[in-house]
Amino acid sequence: MRIADNWKDFELIDCSDGERLERWGENILIRPDPQVIWKTDKKNSLWYNSHARYHRSKSGGGSWETYKRLPESWKIGYKDLTFAVKPMGFKHTGIFPEQAVNWDKMSDMIKNAGRQVKVLNLFGYTGCATIACLKAGASVCHVDASKGMVQWAKENSVLSGVSDRPVRWIVDDCFKFVKREIRRGNHYDIIIMDPPSYGRGPNKEVWKLEDSIYEFCLTTAELMNEKSISLFLNSYSTGLSAAVMNYVLSTTLKTKLGGRVISDEIGLTTTENGFILPCGATAIWSKE
Repeated sequence: MRIADNWKDFELIDCSDGERLERWGENILIRPDPQVIWKTDKKNSLWYNSHARYHRSKSGGGSWETYKRLPESWKIGYKDLTFAVKPMGFKHTGIFPEQAVNWDKMSDMIKNAGRQVKVLNLFGYTGCATIACLKAGASVCHVDASKGMVQWAKENSVLSGVSDRPVRWIVDDCFKFVKREIRRGNHYDIIIMDPPSYGRGPNKEVWKLEDSIYEFCLTTAELMNEKSISLFLNSYSTGLSAAVMNYVLSTTLKTKLGGRVISDEIGLTTTENGFILPCGATAIWSKE
């Protein structure tokens, strides 16, 4: 497992009985996590002194219960990056902190390439990976079906001081965009794919990860050539393990371009006891 252990402004303090106790800057949040099936004692006093807690609804979705004054949004940093955080519907904050291990790896690849690197970030969300790649010196095409998320990503680029870097912000269905890029004859050095388990495009197109990911990877592989460096495929779905994603990238990219595929869970260390919480998985194809 690869662990995101270089955070200073984020901390996974503890996790028990279906919940995480987290520090986001100076604010303490409690959020649900279905993987936390153990029921260890909640000894840390912050379990009972948080700023807000997200409660799931039995009918779907949920809501935040606020105990202390909580800003509508605030900033946190990771190394030389700065992001806006805010409590959103369905428990999210705009950042998946475990993905920092991938931001670091992408940044190293870009810095070590010895040339200009062209990145495509699909399902780009609030732009954390986009910002990391821009900061490392790449040009980026950021694509997401949500206009609100693309706007948030733009705001993050301003906070991190990279809004003047070469970046395209695209609001579109990712699959349709990829097909158009193929017709245009475009290719990319690094492609990042962070697809949701389930979602809808701007025209109500249905996306279900397990049903769509193989065809999507097979099609996206056409945007890569012998000069391409890497492709990152993330999954938060229990139905798509690291080993399955390894097989998908091996049969769609490795057979076409050679190279190698590695895959593993990514996670966060719990400071209360030092245990590691798995937080999804990443498969990475690289030319080397």
